[in-house]
Amino acid sequence: HEGPMWRPKASTAFDFEGELVVVIGKGGRAIKPENALSHVAGYTCFCDGSVRDFIKVSLVTGKNFPMSSPLGPWMTTADEIPDPSKLTLTTRLNGQQMQHSGVDMLMHDVPALIEYCSQFTELEPGDRVAAFALIGLVLWLAVLALTLHFIMLSTDRFNWIEGPRASR
Repeated sequence: HEGPMWRPKASTAFDFEGELVVVIGKGGRAIKPENALSHVAGYTCFCDGSVRDFIKVSLVTGKNFPMSSPLGPWMTTADEIPDPSKLTLTTRLNGQQMQHSGVDMLMHDVPALIEYCSQFTELEPGDRVAAFALIGLVLWLAVLALTLHFIMLSTDRFNWIEGPRASR
C-alpha cells in the first residue's frame, strides 16, 4: 500500500498486479474449507511484481527480486472482515486505475486456498498466502497481447482493498 516498488536494473520487462494476502493466525494441516476462516488472523494488500524476463527461466527468480513486491503495511483483522469475498481490490499506477475487481473473482476463494496450501505444508501463525487474482491474469494477458506494456521506470503505485474499513 503506497510502498516503493523498484524495477531491477537487470530487467526491461517488469509488471505487477494487486492481490489480497491472507495472514494465518492459527496453524494447521489438512484444514477443511468449512474451518478455514477460523485459521485467519487477517488480511492485507500485496503488489505482486513480476520480472518477466527472468520468469522465462525461473518463476522463483522472477518473483523474488528485492523491493519488487511490497506487502502491507497494515493488516485488518479477520473479525472485521467476516466474508473476504465481499472485498474489492483496486490497483493504481501513477494515479491511473489499472485493476479493479471483487475478491470474489479470485482463482479460488479463501477457504479453498487455505485447504489447498494446508495439504502440502503445515500452516503456521504468521504465514502469508497470496490470493492470485483471475482478473489480474486476464488483464495481464490482455495488456501483454495488445500493448506489451511493461513498467520501465519507478512509479507512484499503490493498492487498496475496500471493505468494512476502507483504507487508502
